[in-house]
Amino acid sequence: MPSNLDLQGGKAFGLLKAHQREKLEEINKEYMEDQKYRDEEDLPEKLNSFKNKYAEFDLNDQGEIDMMGLKRMMEKLGVPKTHLEMKKMISEVTGGCSDTINYRDFVKMMLGKRSAVLKLVMMFEDKANGTSCKPDGPPPKRDITSLP
Repeated sequence: MPSNLDLQGGKAFGLLKAHQREKLEEINKEYMEDQKYRDEEDLPEKLNSFKNKYAEFDLNDQGEIDMMGLKRMMEKLGVPKTHLEMKKMISEVTGGCSDTINYRDFVKMMLGKRSAVLKLVMMFEDKANGTSCKPDGPPPKRDITSLP
């Protein structure tokens, strides 16, 4: 972000997120061109979904999900985890070489064949969001005769 602009609040945050999404989109292009993932079904849609999820939980906007970002993600998905469980999840995703999850590790985990705990939670959340049990719109009007 250029330093000659003195933006604050929402505008600065919006520019920061836009810059972050551009960086993630560049990484997505690498995966689109990678021969290893050519056979993946609906790859552009999956990568776009991963990009949006990752950007939502990258709290420090440094291109990494740290312990607090993962904690927030698990709580928002309705699966709160302990500190040790989250450390194990990060270690599982990164192969034990980092304390944060970068976007490349995140995409490799989601597209990989191995079932990581975080991958299972994310897939469960996507399936839960895909089929809505609640009807859309306001409830129908009822009169006194329709009551039980």
